[in-house]
Amino acid sequence: MRYAAIDTGSNAVRMLIADIIDNNGAISFKKNTLIRVPLRLGDDAFLNKQLSERKADDLVKTMQAFRNLMDVYKVVDYRACATSAMREAKNGAEVTQRIKEEAGIDLEIVHGEVEAKIIYASHAEQEIDRTKNYLYIDVGGGSTELSLFAAGELVASKSFNIGTIRILDNQDSEDTWNDMREFLRDNTKHYKAISGIGTGGNINKLYRLSEEKDKQPLTFAKLKSLYNYLESFSLKDRINVLGLNQDRADVIIPASEIYLAVMKWGGIKHIYVPSVGMVDGIIQTLIDKNLTQR
Repeated sequence: MRYAAIDTGSNAVRMLIADIIDNNGAISFKKNTLIRVPLRLGDDAFLNKQLSERKADDLVKTMQAFRNLMDVYKVVDYRACATSAMREAKNGAEVTQRIKEEAGIDLEIVHGEVEAKIIYASHAEQEIDRTKNYLYIDVGGGSTELSLFAAGELVASKSFNIGTIRILDNQDSEDTWNDMREFLRDNTKHYKAISGIGTGGNINKLYRLSEEKDKQPLTFAKLKSLYNYLESFSLKDRINVLGLNQDRADVIIPASEIYLAVMKWGGIKHIYVPSVGMVDGIIQTLIDKNLTQR
C-alpha cells in the first residue's frame, strides 16, 4: 500500500511516495520516491501578490505529472498542501480550482499553524530524549515555523512571514523579525537548556556540508563557521565549485541567517537535523487519518 504527500512550497514543489508498512499493528512508512520541482512560486506571490499565468501553468503541469505518477505507483491515498506563497497569492483559490479540474488533485492551502502541526507530525524527535526541551525550526521559502516543546508538551507555536525567497526578494519586514525575536525571548526565558530540531531542505543540506557524524547535533559555532564559508563564495562559485544546485545556492545563505538568528535569540547552542520535512509529516497525517477510520 502506498500514500503520497505533496508539498507546494514557495521555493519548490515536492512529492513523496511512501510504502506503508504494517508490522503487527505498528504502522510506519518507507520512502519510495521523492520528486522535487523548483518552481519558485514565491517570486510571484511575494512581489506581485499573485501567480503569473506562466507560473500557474507550470504548477498545473507539475500537478498533472504528479497525478500520473500516483496512478502508476497505485497510490491509495494522498494529501496535497500549499503553504506561504499560495496563502499570499490573490489568485490562489483560482489556481487550486484549475488544479482540481485539470489534474484531479485537491490542493489544500494551509495556514501557518496547520503547517507547523504537519511538520511536528513527522516525529522528528523520535531518536532524541523527549523529556528535554526542544524548539522545532522549519525554514521555508516564505515562512518560518517555530514550535517549542517542554517535556514532550507543546507550549508555544507561531508562524512568521520570514523565509528564504522572501528575503531574496526584499519582502521581509523589520517588524516581523522583531516579532520573532520577542516570541523567542518571551517563550524560552523560562527554560535553562533548549535544543533545536531543524527541518527542511536547507538545514538538511547544511548538515551534509558540515560533515557532522550521523545523528550528532550541529553546534551554533559550526553552523556560523559554515555560513561564513559559504558566504565567502560568489553565487556562481557555490554552484560551480561547491556543486550546489542553482535553486539551492542562493537560498542557503538567507536560510543560514534565519537559523542562526533563531538559535541566538532562543539561547540554543546546538540543533539536531533528522532529515525530515513537510512531506514526511503529511504522510504521517494520512497514516493517522486512516487508522482512525478503521
